Amino acid sequence: MTEQTELMAILFADISGSTSLYELLGDTLAHQQIALCMTSLAAVTTTYEGRVVKTNGDDLLCIFSSIERAALAACAMQESLVEAPLTTRAAGPAKLAVRVGLHVGPVITEKSDIYGDAVNVAARIVGLAKMGQIVTTRQVVEQLPALLRSSTRLIDHTQLRGKKEVFDLFEVLWRQDDTTLMSPDLVVAPQQHGQMVFTYSAYRIAVGPNRTLIVLGRGEAADLRVDETMASRLHARIEYRRGRFFLVDQSTNGSYLENDGAEIFVRRDEAALESRGRISLGRPFADNTHSVVHFDSGGAAASR
Repeated sequence: MTEQTELMAILFADISGSTSLYELLGDTLAHQQIALCMTSLAAVTTTYEGRVVKTNGDDLLCIFSSIERAALAACAMQESLVEAPLTTRAAGPAKLAVRVGLHVGPVITEKSDIYGDAVNVAARIVGLAKMGQIVTTRQVVEQLPALLRSSTRLIDHTQLRGKKEVFDLFEVLWRQDDTTLMSPDLVVAPQQHGQMVFTYSAYRIAVGPNRTLIVLGRGEAADLRVDETMASRLHARIEYRRGRFFLVDQSTNGSYLENDGAEIFVRRDEAALESRGRISLGRPFADNTHSVVHFDSGGAAASR
């Protein structure tokens, strides 16, 4: 039995929505559509000089010798499903989506299968991705060409199941306009404000062209540290993108957002910020009388 260790980019792709598809279309039609989807994903892998190691129902494991080609293949997989026609029935349209996890590291090749810690990490990462999302690690991002690297964004610092180290997770933005990643009811016209000021207690921090990201949370590493027991250490990010400001929740308990008087709950998702409002980390506004973060699109920031 021959074993060979190689450095590879490992891609897990998992088809989302298959269970509801079986309910909607019935076994035969659903199976046919999933099979077509798997064939399409395998074809993309071959196009970008990768190899399909194995498939299991509605997911597949692929490897690439080039990290760049692996990332491009992940984007092409997403695009192939967007362009795929809808399957319709009396109950309505049915559409599949894919979640992708991408990591790089040494793998052991044994016959037609692969093993190793890097494979396990990639499998954990795809489980954290949402429908239509590509999630990867800092190890991958740091080895991407500049153009591809500029199309990624940090989304979380997390400890994966079974791992002691904390991983920096990134999203690969594969659409032309990353605002399409938001819920349709949260997409609004671009703001013209140069900065937005976030205030908590005696601290004020401005986000804008000069500082495009801050982290809110109760941990020492947070840029705006909030004294709230229901908050995670690194609870949420504020991001400035293309003239807009976004709250990106990465917590267990979620964030409560008051946007120009309208209240919404955000958990493991993002929402656009309007001109002014409030943010409560992990606790509804009605239960939070002292740990609320205020934001406003005017004013200057003092030092933290």
